[in-house]
Amino acid sequence: MSMEMKPEIKMALENISFEDRYRSLSARYKANSNDMEDRLESYEKDKVEEILNSLGYPAKFDKREKFFKLGVEYKSPDYKIWFNISVELGMTEFIWVVYHENEVQLGSPWSIYSRFLNPSGQRIKKPVYRSYEELEEILKEAILMYEDFKRELIKIYSPE
Repeated sequence: MSMEMKPEIKMALENISFEDRYRSLSARYKANSNDMEDRLESYEKDKVEEILNSLGYPAKFDKREKFFKLGVEYKSPDYKIWFNISVELGMTEFIWVVYHENEVQLGSPWSIYSRFLNPSGQRIKKPVYRSYEELEEILKEAILMYEDFKRELIKIYSPE
């Protein structure tokens, strides 16, 4: 991916208020900088899959890359959209992947998107979870954002 954001990606992110929503999520689930033990450092893959299933998103775990892949959208031969989630070391890292006409349009972590949207803005930290309950709440919000983003992109890629 080049170091500039595709206009349709930027438009979709702006339309869903991505930066504000991600900043809010990060602020609600931030690490205690005085206590590095203040997070769920290791996780059970089956438990995370159970949470994702309960949210309506069966996921496949990529052992090599250590992330969960979900929400694959193949309703058009022109685009593919999916969501990669890493929950290593008590932190959540989210990556949306978008292909349009067999070209990668997006595939970076959320922290990169906010830098493209607001280059002078303060860096947004990854949301941190201390329990599976917190992880579930973070995932709920992230999935809502994914659904909103996907809906905006589909409008752009499949105008009626």
